[in-house]
Amino acid sequence: MASDSAPDSSSARPLSPGGAAGPGRPDSPQLRSAGPELLSLALMDARNHTLHLFAQYQAALEAGSFVVPQLPTINPPLWELGHVGWFQEWWIGRNMQRNQGSRCAPGQTRLASIEPNADRWWDSAHVPHDTRWALDLPSLTNCRAYLLDTLESTLDLLDKGGAPEGCSDDALYFYRLCLFHEDMHGEAFVITAQTLGLQLDKKLVAAFTPPPVAVREPVRVPATVWQLGSPQGAGFIFDNEKGPHAISVPEFEIDAQPVNWAQFVEFVDDGGYDRAELWQPEGWRWLQNLAAGEGRRGPRYVEEIGVASGAVMQTRFGRAMRMQGSQPAMHMTWWEADAWCRWAGRRLPSEVEWEVAAHTAARRGFRWGDVWEWMGTTFRPYPGFSPDPYAEYSQPWFGNHKVLRGGSFATRARMKNPKYRNFYLPGRDDVFCGFRSCSL
Repeated sequence: MASDSAPDSSSARPLSPGGAAGPGRPDSPQLRSAGPELLSLALMDARNHTLHLFAQYQAALEAGSFVVPQLPTINPPLWELGHVGWFQEWWIGRNMQRNQGSRCAPGQTRLASIEPNADRWWDSAHVPHDTRWALDLPSLTNCRAYLLDTLESTLDLLDKGGAPEGCSDDALYFYRLCLFHEDMHGEAFVITAQTLGLQLDKKLVAAFTPPPVAVREPVRVPATVWQLGSPQGAGFIFDNEKGPHAISVPEFEIDAQPVNWAQFVEFVDDGGYDRAELWQPEGWRWLQNLAAGEGRRGPRYVEEIGVASGAVMQTRFGRAMRMQGSQPAMHMTWWEADAWCRWAGRRLPSEVEWEVAAHTAARRGFRWGDVWEWMGTTFRPYPGFSPDPYAEYSQPWFGNHKVLRGGSFATRARMKNPKYRNFYLPGRDDVFCGFRSCSL
């Protein structure tokens, strides 16, 4: 999810940020197995959502020609917008092997783009991140026209593939990939708005706020043998999810919900940010560098963390807001999550533990999807891994990124899948991420 957004139009009325998530609706969690008709609606919904979010950027930044600071965790807004259309055209409209799905040869000769400069501007594999601020990007009007034209081409090709062979997982692979890629960039637009302090519409701020959650007792999950990874034939599968393999999982206890602000304040109150013994060496170095530079002794965007009252003031989309104690603690690095667990005498869950709980413990109170959750697991390939045609998605990040599971309030419902593996460097805290813990 991180590879495009950082190094490491339709005439239909835009849907609300949450979308409609019932079965057969364009934001349904069943989209991984959707046929052409529902997939077509979902692609239009994703493009509407992209443009609805970008309208917020237009209101805030158009007068300044969309100029934003050069930061390693964001893209120039017009670059990100155009890249969404480029990716769809590259893998669908220009790809003569699109019906071969993951068997497509990535290095094949492609058709020409409808925009002669598209590859020079928006090919994320060949346009280095730090050069994107100096590109002669087209105007917003031209970017929007490009997004409209590429979507029309995509929908036309999807409609022409209506024969039975055009409804196979292979034939629909790139349409599903481009849908989820656009959803990832939709969330990246929300993350960037938070990073830049853009004051979003109040309705959007309300939609992009994690709800308070009643604390429930941790869930005990019995020992089991679990199949990690998805088999072929299960609809769309990201390459890092492939390679089903059985793992014996001993009995474990896991929090029913992510750690909340009230719980995290106790860690701060007990000197958690001043006790080297609670931090891994690399995490402690990260913290000392942060303290020396920003003078920060708390999570990102937190302006005040009241030890006595338990109050937390966190800046959200340019406005200081009081967080409720029962809201999930958010904008945590992996280092902070790990330090809290050490302080509490607990640990971060492994990927397989989290996945077992998500699949089997929902009726006993296991709740997920409000914030991305750091795992104790380093991002590595499953056995027998081979990259899909979009090889830059997973392979470059194995070994030094940490896994996050679940999803956040800014993640479309169709993206929220218990098998989905998100991944970021352990020092990232701009993402809408938190954590939960397991007993030792």
